[in-house]
Amino acid sequence: MLQSSTLKFLKELKKNNNKPWFDVNRKQYEQSKQDVIVFTEKMIAAIAAFDQPIENLKAKDCMFRINRDVRFSKDKSPYKNNLAVYFNRNGKKGNGAGYYLHIEPGASFAAGGMWMPEPKELSQIRQEIDYNFDAWKKFTGTNSFKKTFTEGVKGEALVRPPKGYEEINPAIEYLKLKSFIVTRSFSDTEIQSKTFLKDAAGVFKVMKPLIDFLNSAID
Repeated sequence: MLQSSTLKFLKELKKNNNKPWFDVNRKQYEQSKQDVIVFTEKMIAAIAAFDQPIENLKAKDCMFRINRDVRFSKDKSPYKNNLAVYFNRNGKKGNGAGYYLHIEPGASFAAGGMWMPEPKELSQIRQEIDYNFDAWKKFTGTNSFKKTFTEGVKGEALVRPPKGYEEINPAIEYLKLKSFIVTRSFSDTEIQSKTFLKDAAGVFKVMKPLIDFLNSAID
């Protein structure tokens, strides 16, 4: 579980997203950050139980900075309104598919897959889906997968089929995708529940076949 004080800090940060306020409340930020660090360490162990390479990660390998990069953004708010972690076998900056956890009051979720892979990797993933569509349908069609990820595998998509594929291809719905993501929302109550670690790890376990499929495509 995560502490109510962490969600409270993030709520207040959203209302006061400026450096002077943040500096005054830095102690609350550090406490919230430590709360997520402790949770992340436990989550690493929980994921490693079914995805062994994750056990080599440390919390620092997974956590994103709260500072925003505002150089090319119209929104000059200096801080993110969330605390987020990404569990990837090669660390948060590594290539390949992984597991993502987003903590934000009223908008928390677990997600996984690959977001906007590079052209070479995207081509490899599409090829793998085309060649092994039966395997893709097998894990995306299980009751646990459909129940957990009610919107299925989603992402920004092309209007027309990608080069080399036809509209009649049975996998065209997925071949048009430019990202391959699944998500499951969590309420603030769920995040603060004693079962949150187990529940979030369970969501990640259900998405593991997708993670494995995407990683095998680009390896």
